[in-house]
Amino acid sequence: MFTKKISVIIPAYNIENLIIKCLESVCNQTYPKELMEIIVVDDGSTDGTLSRIQEFAGGHDNIIVIHQENGGSSKARNHGLSVATGDYLGFVDADDYIDPHMYEELMKAALEGDGDGTPFLMVQASRDEIAESGERLPDVCIPPSTKKIITGQEHLRTLLMHTGDASFCTKLTSRELFTGMCKGFPEDELNEDFYLMIHMLKRVEKLAILPGQYYHVFYRTGSNSRKKNDQKDYFPPVFTDIVRNSDVAYRLVDKDFPELREAAVRFCLFQRLDYLLHIPISRMTKDNAFYNKEVVGFLRKHFGDMLSNKYLTGKNKAYLTLFALAPKGIRKLHAKLKGIDY
Repeated sequence: MFTKKISVIIPAYNIENLIIKCLESVCNQTYPKELMEIIVVDDGSTDGTLSRIQEFAGGHDNIIVIHQENGGSSKARNHGLSVATGDYLGFVDADDYIDPHMYEELMKAALEGDGDGTPFLMVQASRDEIAESGERLPDVCIPPSTKKIITGQEHLRTLLMHTGDASFCTKLTSRELFTGMCKGFPEDELNEDFYLMIHMLKRVEKLAILPGQYYHVFYRTGSNSRKKNDQKDYFPPVFTDIVRNSDVAYRLVDKDFPELREAAVRFCLFQRLDYLLHIPISRMTKDNAFYNKEVVGFLRKHFGDMLSNKYLTGKNKAYLTLFALAPKGIRKLHAKLKGIDY
């Protein structure tokens, strides 16, 4: 039935306690093993991650192990891309795991296409979120009740409205999409999936979203995107990246999808609101150029857009207006109301 080869790329860094669960979930797929290659890229781990990967790989002839100096997840993924031979590419984060049927169901949907015999270049599974305690968290992306087929532009709109899934880990993506400016993930960025996805969607006519929650996200404390509780002045760099990427998205929309402009403006404003609700008050200083110009300055410049945007709630507009007028004072008030020690 199946003839297409899948390459699954797994970047791994200091994840010795979880990497085997991840690898087992990928190796136990119901998709034909002879049509799967698993590429594990150790990103300069300093614990026992590499040795555990190598030991596990010894019993599986379809696992390729690569070791590189520490360079980040994007560099590791790109290293994997450079050796991948699959027709379709999948990605799994080393602290997550997947359902045994994930790639079989995704490939079925890809080959079925829209019923006209043309395969989809991208298909997506739904996901759930698992806390470190084992408790299931609320869904970040609500699964459709049945298989849903949408255009690339429609998917971009869901990303701008924070209802879609930008992750490549929940998807099978044709390798023909990884060309030109989309040949790899941007390095030294934490929001790399979003950046690559919005540029790639220009070439995706349609994609299918499956209702099955086949991808399981495992949230660990102390990750790059989460605030460290014992460092009140720590500001995760992801909040700066989401602002920068919102501007990238706006420029892309302005050029290629002008009908999504209002959604893109909403996205820019919302990402800045998220930034302002998390930045430590100690960093709201006159010499913080990004905070002053790119965040607060942007709000003041787009005050009219802020008040007229139909996609912003009344609460969003109230917060944005107050932050535009008195950002530090409002941040202090917000911290006090939330019981945060600033």
